[in-house]
Amino acid sequence: MMLDVWHQVQSFMGRGGPVLWVILAMLALMWILIIERLLYLNLGYGALRRRLQADWQAREEHGSWHARAIRGRWLAQAELELGRHLILIRTLVVLCPMLGLLGTVTGMIGVFDTLAAANRFNPESMAGGISRATIPTMAGMVVALLGVLLLSRLDSQAKRALAGTRDGLREEKVLP
Repeated sequence: MMLDVWHQVQSFMGRGGPVLWVILAMLALMWILIIERLLYLNLGYGALRRRLQADWQAREEHGSWHARAIRGRWLAQAELELGRHLILIRTLVVLCPMLGLLGTVTGMIGVFDTLAAANRFNPESMAGGISRATIPTMAGMVVALLGVLLLSRLDSQAKRALAGTRDGLREEKVLP
């Protein structure tokens, strides 16, 4: 069964040209980064959050300029940890449709080369070439759409986690 799936993937990739392999590699990298972020947000970030909150509660005072500066530094550290790899995922999302268009352009150049070499109009060869040219565009758009949806979820989870950390490091009122 796995061998049959592999043959179908190879057939599809062959119909789309070499740019489709690059899009597949970008999809694999994007999924690895997304899964890593999901695991970190759901399993790993809690430890950092608890440590920061424990360190904040262990402080004697919370209202001085120095304490607020420490709190700001800790929140910035948490924000950096939550946002790690999101820029790379965004970049991959933006590049996928561009690579799809590159595949379309190279495919259409192949169609025109075939027409020029045959020195006559052949609708059958044109249809195959146009199909080969449009597959990378479709693949790039599907990968980008999937990436946008998952990136949106990651962004909202990261913002919620940071807001929770910010709430956990609330400044206490200084009594006169």
